Amino acid sequence: MKILKYFGIPLLLMVMMAACEKGIDPINAVAPGTDETAPTLNITFPVQGKPVTSMDEVATVYFKMLAVDDIEIGSVKIELDGTTIGNLTSFKDYRRADISFKYETLVDGDHVLIVTVTDLTGKTISKTMNFKKITVPPYTPMAGEVFYMPFDDNFLNIISGSEVPVTGAPGFAEGKKGSAYAGATDSYITYPTSGIVGSTFSLAFWYKINATPLRAGMISISPIGDSRNTGLRLFRENNGDNQNIGLNIGIGTTEVWMNPITTVPANQDWMHIAISISEANASIYVNGSVVLEQALDAPIDWTGCSSITIGSGMPNFVYWEHFSDLSLYDELKFFTKAISAEEVTTIYTMK
Repeated sequence: MKILKYFGIPLLLMVMMAACEKGIDPINAVAPGTDETAPTLNITFPVQGKPVTSMDEVATVYFKMLAVDDIEIGSVKIELDGTTIGNLTSFKDYRRADISFKYETLVDGDHVLIVTVTDLTGKTISKTMNFKKITVPPYTPMAGEVFYMPFDDNFLNIISGSEVPVTGAPGFAEGKKGSAYAGATDSYITYPTSGIVGSTFSLAFWYKINATPLRAGMISISPIGDSRNTGLRLFRENNGDNQNIGLNIGIGTTEVWMNPITTVPANQDWMHIAISISEANASIYVNGSVVLEQALDAPIDWTGCSSITIGSGMPNFVYWEHFSDLSLYDELKFFTKAISAEEVTTIYTMK
């Protein structure tokens, strides 16, 4: 019996494997077809008519382009001012190459970028981008300002000089001042709270609503789960033909609602929003004027709030459908202090 037992188990496994394989179709090679059209090409950075700015006289930049072919891309040649700086022949997706090419020695002045894409049958497309590189003076933060994103065709915190992590595929659009962050579905940016949040905290930014979807998270600093006794949640929600913009603050033992802080048309043009939080009070400003104030029984509590999300309620404030925001954001600033009415006016009128 023991012998039958030991021989029976492997035999049963072999029968099962044969039965499983019987229903699987073999994998057959499929011819790619005829290469009928030339590649397409879109240079997404630099942007036509906009200078490349840097605080460094010799800057590192990423030239960005998207090449697509109906069958297979053979090569992408990148030239700067008559010199070949890159010749790419290997791509993760052989029909669609989304390229971010690093160049480390861009100097001030006028430049000519030429990108040429060739497919395997020799058909080509070439595009030229003329642009200027300018050195700008180092940014001088305001008192208490620890984070500043102007969204000038990059996701850079100007104060720290660090790239801000991006999820999804947000883009850029014409902003209030230069370019602006353009939200996209399932997209947002994040940044650690360390060194930014405290018992006093402020933020300010320009905002242009896209009312689709009807609800969205705008700026979320929230703990895991649906507790709102800590952190901060700025959001928008539909109200008939209008949109309510609301704020929720956690002060440790309870939550404080300031909702709505303002109600605006769904097609509202650019508006400036500033939130100033002291240990005992929260003040909301729209276009430089205070619109709502709320006394706080305790300072804002940041327990469990490790990151800031911009452009969504993700990952922790997604209940009530506060998902990604498709609106535009510009000139975003965070402060470790409660900014005054005079400072709000300075930011609002800043050129």
